[in-house]
Amino acid sequence: MGDHFLEEYFAKAKQKQQEHKKFLDKLKKKPPKNLDQKMEEIHEDVFNRVDCLSCANCCKTTGPLFTQKDIERLAHVFRIKPSQFIDKYLRIDEDNDYVLQQLPCPFLDNENYCLVYEDRPKACREYPHTDRKKFYQINHLTLKNTLICPATYEVVEQMQKEIKI
Repeated sequence: MGDHFLEEYFAKAKQKQQEHKKFLDKLKKKPPKNLDQKMEEIHEDVFNRVDCLSCANCCKTTGPLFTQKDIERLAHVFRIKPSQFIDKYLRIDEDNDYVLQQLPCPFLDNENYCLVYEDRPKACREYPHTDRKKFYQINHLTLKNTLICPATYEVVEQMQKEIKI
């Protein structure tokens, strides 16, 4: 997946924003009883087809929030104090959260591998949150993520086909 693919995908995702928003809003108002199970199936199916390593757009364009546990775990990995980890890699954003000082993520290598994968932040582990329970509660985030993550876009597209509301 090169830059050309991402540009095409981004254009498609932008074009579908209103349609996706309408669908997700309807889903939030009246979530089907089996939604969590259905979402798990759709998430699995999409992630069996989409290779995150061929894209890594999330790591290149958005940064995760770092919890205190994330900071302590990664500081331990680098054998430095948590305060040194913060000084070297993080800043406090407008919501008073620790986030990366710069993008792309400094832990992403040239082949889109995460250098701290086993110890990555909780936000990275959970991204793009399409397998989360009570999925309909994060529609605003999902809509935003369709513009970042091709897999999220595919999940919403598949939801529209498979979930009747």
